[in-house]
Amino acid sequence: MDRILVGLKRVVDYNVRVRVRSDGSGVETDGVKMSINPFDEIALEEALRIRERGDAGEVVVVSIGPGDAQQQLRTGLAMGADRAILVETAAAPDPLTCARILLELVNREKPDLVILGKQAIDNDNSQTGQMLAALWGRPQATFASKLVLNGATATVTREVDSGLEILEVDLPAVVTVDLRMNEPRYVKLPDIMKAKKKPLDQIPLSGLGISMGDAPTVKAYEAPQQRQKGVMVPDVAALVAAMKDKGLL
Repeated sequence: MDRILVGLKRVVDYNVRVRVRSDGSGVETDGVKMSINPFDEIALEEALRIRERGDAGEVVVVSIGPGDAQQQLRTGLAMGADRAILVETAAAPDPLTCARILLELVNREKPDLVILGKQAIDNDNSQTGQMLAALWGRPQATFASKLVLNGATATVTREVDSGLEILEVDLPAVVTVDLRMNEPRYVKLPDIMKAKKKPLDQIPLSGLGISMGDAPTVKAYEAPQQRQKGVMVPDVAALVAAMKDKGLL
């Protein structure tokens, strides 16, 4: 295949404790470490391994968001991607708008395979890949833990509630990956320096002829209540009585 397109989303690093702003308007991001969404990093690693095996010619990484997302795209380039595209938008797009943006880039880049993380750790929607496949009119395989290319088809092992399911899809296709797909490589300093010379195209959302969709309105955010201290009960009757007192029964 000629080209693989990989989506990268900028999210709060998974090692950072998420804090709600004092006014309840959202999650605090000022001075907070931001990183590539972990599932997207796995998607990129898989694309790079496919290219290194000689089964793809080019890996292009794409992000949708503010100008600061260049940092995550540069990390993707340092991992080994060939080119990067940033679709700039100040407001966070809903999954359907993301899918429409990716479709426009797919029509421009003509990839043989689109690999995305199965979900983003900030909102856990797990919708963009499925919507992209529907809009594109191409097959999809979600929650993949293994991907094997066979010429014009791909064999995907995916995790389902009952175990593992194996699908064969025709290419081009959309694949979303799970945590057990692989372990992303460590980025070295020389690779970071080389990434600065790789092309990174910035396109305003208006430049694609796409308007922001109607996203659900979030009225307020609040942190979860602190976990209460456990209580020891002597027997089942006391457990039932305690649950009744708390209104759980």
